[in-house]
Amino acid sequence: METSGGIRASLAGRYASALFDLARDERKIDAVSTSLAGLKQAMGESADLRALVSSPMVTRAEAGKALAATAGSMNLDPVTINFLGVLAKNGRLRQLGEVIRLFEQLAAEHRGETTAEVISARPLDDDQIAALKAQLGTRVGRDIRIDARVDPTILGGLVVRLGSQMIDASIRTKLNSLATAMKG
Repeated sequence: METSGGIRASLAGRYASALFDLARDERKIDAVSTSLAGLKQAMGESADLRALVSSPMVTRAEAGKALAATAGSMNLDPVTINFLGVLAKNGRLRQLGEVIRLFEQLAAEHRGETTAEVISARPLDDDQIAALKAQLGTRVGRDIRIDARVDPTILGGLVVRLGSQMIDASIRTKLNSLATAMKG
C-alpha cells in the first residue's frame, strides 16, 4: 500500500490529503467517506455525471453549479460539497475518481486497515468478498478493505493487489503463460 507520503506526491494525492486532513480535523472522516462512496457509485452509474467531471467543454462555473445541485440531491456532507466546489473552481474535476480512491486509502490507513485492490471478471457477491477479506486478513494480520473492480478482459479468476504484492490468478495470465511455454 502506498504510504500517505507517497500519496501526497501526485496532484490527486495532494487534494485527497487536504480533504482527509480537513475531514480528520472536523471529525468527519466517516461522513466524508460515505459521501465519496455515494459519489463514486453515482459516477459509475451516470454517464451524465461522468461527462460533467471529465469534459473539458464544461466551464468551471457550469461544473460548480451542476455539482452543487447534484450534491444537494445526493445528501452529501458539507465538507464534501465544499471540496467539490474547490475542485470545480480549480479545474480539477477530472481528478475526482483518483482523489476518491486515494482518500479511501488514507481513511483505511487511519482506521488501521489495509486496502486490497481486487479485479474480477464478474462482480463479486457479498459472500465472496467476505471470504476474500478473511483470507487476506489472515495473511497480513490486519483488517482488510476490499476495493473491487470488474474487468471482463481477465476472462476469469482474480487479480489482487495488496500493498506492493500482486497476486495474479486470472485466466488471461494463465493462458498467456501457457502460450509462452508452448512456444518453447
